[in-house]
Amino acid sequence: PDSLFPPQHGSLNKYHHSHPLRERARKLSQGILVIRFEMPFNIWCDGCQNHIGMGVRYNAEKKKVGSYYTTPVYRFRMKCHLCVNYIELQTDPGNCDYVIVSGARRKEERWDPGDSAQVLPTAPEQRERLALDPMFRLEHGVTDRGVLERATPTLTRLQEAQDAWKDDFGLNSRLRRRFREEKKTLREEEEEAAALRARAGLSIPLLREEEEDRRLAALLTLRAPD
Repeated sequence: PDSLFPPQHGSLNKYHHSHPLRERARKLSQGILVIRFEMPFNIWCDGCQNHIGMGVRYNAEKKKVGSYYTTPVYRFRMKCHLCVNYIELQTDPGNCDYVIVSGARRKEERWDPGDSAQVLPTAPEQRERLALDPMFRLEHGVTDRGVLERATPTLTRLQEAQDAWKDDFGLNSRLRRRFREEKKTLREEEEEAAALRARAGLSIPLLREEEEDRRLAALLTLRAPD
C-alpha cells in the first residue's frame, strides 16, 4: 500500500516551499532579481553629493527593461550606502557601456579611443548598413584588411618582444645559476687571498689580480746584484 512509502518531495527547496536563491528571489514575480553589482565607473550621488568610486559593490535589483536588437537591456537599482538616495543604472549595449538613469552624476573620465590608436567599435549606423548593404560590407572588409596590413609590423614586434620574455621561469633559473657561480668564484678568491696573507704575514687587504698586473709581472725579471 502507498501508506508504507514516505511522500516524495523532490528537493529540499520544494519541501520548505522556498526558492533556491532565497531572499534574492523575493521579487522574482515582478521580474526583479537581487544581485551583487559593482559600480562600473566613478559617480557623484545626487542625494548626499558624495563621491562613490568605481568598484564599490551593492545589492542591486536587476530587471530587464528592453532589448537592443537581440541583446537584452538591464536596469540596476541600488541604495546609496551613505544616504537614503536610490541610484539607477542601465546597460548600453550599443556603446558597450552603462548609462545613469537617475540618482547620480557620472564623473567624466572618458577619452576618444582614436587618440590612443585603439580599435574603435562599429557605430550602430554602420552595423545596420553592414547587415543590409552587401557593397558597403565589401568596402568595409577591404578597409579593415588595409588597417590590418599597416598594423602587422607593429603587432609582429610586440609579439616578438612578448615571446622573448615569456619564459620567466627559465630566465630566472639562468640568472640564479650565474649568481651562484659568481658567488662561488668570489669565495674561492677570498680564501686564496686569506691564505696568502697568512703565509706572508700581511695584515693589509689584497686587491683582485687584474690582467694589467699579469702583463707587467711578465715583463719584470729578477737579477742578483753583482
